[in-house]
Amino acid sequence: MNNVIRYQNAALQYYRDLTGSSHLHYGYWEPIPDDNEELTITKLRAAQDAYAEHLISFLPANIHTVLDVGCGNGDNAIAMIEKGLQVEGLAPDPLQQANFLERTKGKALFHTDTFQEFVLNPQKYSAQTTYDLVLFSESTQYMSPEAIAEGSATLARTGSYVLLADMLRKDANYKEGMFSNCLVNEDLHKAMLKSGFRLIQTNDISDHIAPTLDICVQSFQTFGISTGKYVASLIAIAVPPIYAILRYFLGKLLAKLMAEGLQASNIFHKHLCYEIQLWQKM
Repeated sequence: MNNVIRYQNAALQYYRDLTGSSHLHYGYWEPIPDDNEELTITKLRAAQDAYAEHLISFLPANIHTVLDVGCGNGDNAIAMIEKGLQVEGLAPDPLQQANFLERTKGKALFHTDTFQEFVLNPQKYSAQTTYDLVLFSESTQYMSPEAIAEGSATLARTGSYVLLADMLRKDANYKEGMFSNCLVNEDLHKAMLKSGFRLIQTNDISDHIAPTLDICVQSFQTFGISTGKYVASLIAIAVPPIYAILRYFLGKLLAKLMAEGLQASNIFHKHLCYEIQLWQKM
């Protein structure tokens, strides 16, 4: 696992602890808060609920089976099950497996593996070998455009769909930093077209997820930095030699990561977008 993904996983854990929610996505703020509006955790949780509702609104009416790739704790799966769909979750995380199965109450299967491994032999995991729709909700960052497109083509029949929702790089030259593992939107489009898909609907919701970045930065400024300084002070008092070693080896790296974290919202607006894309296999 590369360092960018490790940093994002750490940020994901911070985000989960911050919200106290089972949702592992950025949410959907509607209406978009104005500049003077206070951003609160209560409003963020409402935005997270609204995200699932907005995402599910893009599901075509003529589908029955869904593979939820990177399914998290099952929030999207629950919403789809309530619509009468047959859902299977896929993720390489045993903890998510336990949460997913508990929350979906036995109404959905869960496969513990990566998308790439699943595509090689779907019969090993499921009676399904193809699906009406393959869903990627904030899970594309862990795969290449080619793996997503070619794998989806293997699992989708003619007329089946792929629904993607994630941060994407609109600036292909942004190659280093906390969001640099996000796919380049242009590369994703090329790979999907090459694999026989056509884009039938797209929705840029960048402005609707941006307040989540703002509230995370605000919370990090208020609590994260001060807590880090407090812990560092305790170490300096209790074990000065350890503090000196940590400061020597990690000081510059931590300072860089903290500075970048405080600029997360600005980096996103400059280099990225957040899109929902519905593709159909031709």
